[in-house]
Amino acid sequence: MANSAADVLIDVLHEWGVEVVFGLPGDGINGIMEALRKRQEGIRFIQVRHEESAAFMACGYAKFTGRLGVCLATSGPGGLHLLNGLYDANTKRICVGLLTY
Repeated sequence: MANSAADVLIDVLHEWGVEVVFGLPGDGINGIMEALRKRQEGIRFIQVRHEESAAFMACGYAKFTGRLGVCLATSGPGGLHLLNGLYDANTKRICVGLLTY
């Protein structure tokens, strides 16, 4: 069976050393969620109650571990809710990856 774009994305994150993804599932990212589920022994998904929390958690994770922090949200309002946490990471010069469809 061929790999989907989501499978390739999660494989690349794993190659980059990403161990944790913070986010909130939604219809637009079902493919990514399935790819994460299939690779749950390599990358852990931590579900939050609001996308803004995911971005702040990714920022805090990157700040205190020195690793890439990754947050995940669906498109539209979900992606917009990540902005506060991403802005915080930018002002502190912390590397945070954003995944949204």
